[in-house]
Amino acid sequence: MHIEPGIVAGAKIALSHATAAAAGAVTLKLASDGLRERGLPSLALRSALTTALVLAFFEVLPHHPVGVSEVHLILGSTLFLLFGAAPAAIGLALGLLVQGLVFAPLDLPQYGMNVTTLLVPLFAVSALARRIIAPGTAYVDLHYGQALALSAAYQGGVVAWVAFWAIYGQGVAGIDGVASFGLAYMLVVLIEPLVDLAVLAGAKSLRGLRGSGLVTPRLFA
Repeated sequence: MHIEPGIVAGAKIALSHATAAAAGAVTLKLASDGLRERGLPSLALRSALTTALVLAFFEVLPHHPVGVSEVHLILGSTLFLLFGAAPAAIGLALGLLVQGLVFAPLDLPQYGMNVTTLLVPLFAVSALARRIIAPGTAYVDLHYGQALALSAAYQGGVVAWVAFWAIYGQGVAGIDGVASFGLAYMLVVLIEPLVDLAVLAGAKSLRGLRGSGLVTPRLFA
């Protein structure tokens, strides 16, 4: 989902600063809620874990340039289900930043676009989860249909934002690249729910983590 350098250039980049700032404001609100829920140590630890995982997802898992961007297995819904909305958002933002600073400096001018593309779909997943998962249902007890809905919401949001940036930057010239990227990303939509369910099944055997502060309270309760 990394927007390729040059897709959006010049004064148009200013919009990405505005969208990133808005996404950052929402993340701060989620972090404030997380502080009240479990306190600073839990939020900081979960955020550190998600940051390390996001960096590993970007640098270790397969990723290939397709069209106007790159196809990554980001596992945004997996991070949400394990660690909660605030740590997932913080980890996505920091992991992306560390990757740019250390491994891919050419991506830094696109940071605002890329962080918006990662975070706004996560916020949509958080809202969708409140609608499709009953309040008394632990995340480890989700079924495939629910995992698929969350994954599709996240990955669909990523594709939508990539399409927006490409068309915003290049006009109709960017449509072909968007189409090839979107088709390639459909494979991720099929894989991620299976990863979610596998991770949640593994978590069922780790109920000792309940109340530890390492995972979101909703994972087991």
